[in-house]
Amino acid sequence: MYHNITPNNDLSLGLTLSASKFEEQLDFLNKNGYTSLFVSELEQMQSIASKSVVVTFDDVTENQLLYALPLLKKHNIKATFFIPFSYIGKTDLWNNGSEKIMTIEELKSLDSSIIELGHHSFYHRKYSDLSEQEIEDDFDKSFDIITKNNLNVYPSLAYPYGNFPKKRLKKDLFFIILEKKGIKMAFRIGNRVNIFPVKNKFEMQRIDIKGQDTLFKFKWKLKVGKLSLF
Repeated sequence: MYHNITPNNDLSLGLTLSASKFEEQLDFLNKNGYTSLFVSELEQMQSIASKSVVVTFDDVTENQLLYALPLLKKHNIKATFFIPFSYIGKTDLWNNGSEKIMTIEELKSLDSSIIELGHHSFYHRKYSDLSEQEIEDDFDKSFDIITKNNLNVYPSLAYPYGNFPKKRLKKDLFFIILEKKGIKMAFRIGNRVNIFPVKNKFEMQRIDIKGQDTLFKFKWKLKVGKLSLF
């Protein structure tokens, strides 16, 4: 799980990763025989090769277009970009308005052989704070943007802030809504390696890659996820 990419090594911290570190990680994947997959490719799989990765980016920020996309193309590694639809062509709120979100034209220009698009909600709010009707409305607004702009978006979802209802009844109702809206797969954080077939397609786990991570830490996370010693 990635967010922002920067050309400035000194700013590689938290949700922002330097382009040099990102390329180092992509190079490691290639040299060590890893296969990159789109989220959509997981739908039909009951098992996958041990050296398989799904590279994901939240927020479709312009820095991903400028710095991540060229490196993904260079190393021929696929990635899924998750869109917060209300913010298309605007600036975000969760980074204090510091990051520009791609425009419709930029999203449509992405090379579909390298980039697949998915959902990151409409308003980028915590699902656990929303009512059932608010959740349904959020999805409807996202699908409306997709239809009006003829965007090719696979019905997968990355939860904003990794958040979704945890209490049993509300969680069950939430997953029913996801089924109703045609969502094929949804991603939390979790920081654990997924084992196929997964127990719940709406609780796929992602490993959070941080800007301060060394290549050693990246290799460790790739194998076992995030442990307390880090």
